[in-house]
Amino acid sequence: MDWYLFSSTLLTLVVILDPPGLLPVFLGLTRHMDRAERNRSALNASLVGGGVIALFAVFGRQLLDYLHVSIPALQVAGGLLLLLIALELLQGKESTEVSEEGTNVAIVPLGIPLLAGPGTIVAIMLAVRNAQGIGGYVTVALALVVAMGLVYLGLRFAGQVKRVLRKSGITLASRIAGLLLAGIAVQLVADGVFGLIRASGLG
Repeated sequence: MDWYLFSSTLLTLVVILDPPGLLPVFLGLTRHMDRAERNRSALNASLVGGGVIALFAVFGRQLLDYLHVSIPALQVAGGLLLLLIALELLQGKESTEVSEEGTNVAIVPLGIPLLAGPGTIVAIMLAVRNAQGIGGYVTVALALVVAMGLVYLGLRFAGQVKRVLRKSGITLASRIAGLLLAGIAVQLVADGVFGLIRASGLG
């Protein structure tokens, strides 16, 4: 196994995924769930995120080319989606679709685009491009599995953090998460817009 490819891919994915940074967002989105629902959301989010990233690892370039979708366009779309969720968190709102058994919150925004976002999609596509042969592809796949495992463990034990923070702390965490998500959303949109301008030759 190519240990350099494994370590570089794993480190890149972990830095982009940022498991500790996901905690306030996860706690804010799952604040009304019981422990079983929260644990199920953690598992589903990890599986959805890992599955989408793996899909782009295998078919990413062909899929984007077929749909005529660029990475900057993905960034703008992901940023707008995150902004909607951020506004709900900042206002203390929770839609029934988001709260329904933790299913949808695990898909959007946790699985997509927080986990399987433009950053991780680009990173995994570059790692696959640098891989040599079947061994290299297996190495990249193993790095992805380990990275998503770390994300799952971080979300899985968010309940312990919730018990320490209590209700008032969770409310504060949800507001902080909304602010952070809004910032991430605006940055994604800005990066995407500048990327589109550069691609069009106007920049």
